[in-house]
Amino acid sequence: MPAQEPIKVDPGFSRTVETLTKLNLDACFQCRKCTNGCPVTFAMDIYPDQVIRLVILGQKERVLRCSTIWVCSACETCTTRCPNEVDIAATMDALKEMAVKAGVQCPQPKTYAFHKAFLEDIKRRGRMFEGRLMQSYLFKSGEFYKKLVDGTIKEDISLGLNMFKKGRLPLLPKGIKGKKEIKEILR
Repeated sequence: MPAQEPIKVDPGFSRTVETLTKLNLDACFQCRKCTNGCPVTFAMDIYPDQVIRLVILGQKERVLRCSTIWVCSACETCTTRCPNEVDIAATMDALKEMAVKAGVQCPQPKTYAFHKAFLEDIKRRGRMFEGRLMQSYLFKSGEFYKKLVDGTIKEDISLGLNMFKKGRLPLLPKGIKGKKEIKEILR
């Protein structure tokens, strides 16, 4: 039987996450209410309660490399269900930030491409513009070329046109006040 690699532990990881989120993760007593209420656990490799536990245990590498932090939709169901008011959604966001800053490769490149396209759109306009978001995502993920080759781009164009006709997809984005402030927050 091959020898297993020892688990790498970063004893300051939990405190770093707590400093970023201004939370007390030790308040989590692993009741699993967050996991049981989460609508996207079917796509996660580590459940939300396990992520919190691994953070407390200092398993930085495992947490930052998991797909869960990227799959989390930030719907905050976990946060509202937590009896000890641990903001799990904010923790997932902080972990995503840490992973990006540490140069950790997202295990799901298309998910990362979507996050990147979304944030760039918010930075550029101060709000999301769905038409530009999908265009940017298709290019960043490499899906545009695949859809162009296999002909499925026609379905996307048809969907976009139908949404436009029904008033669900504006031709141009609406402007907002405070664009500078949003850019400053997201820099």
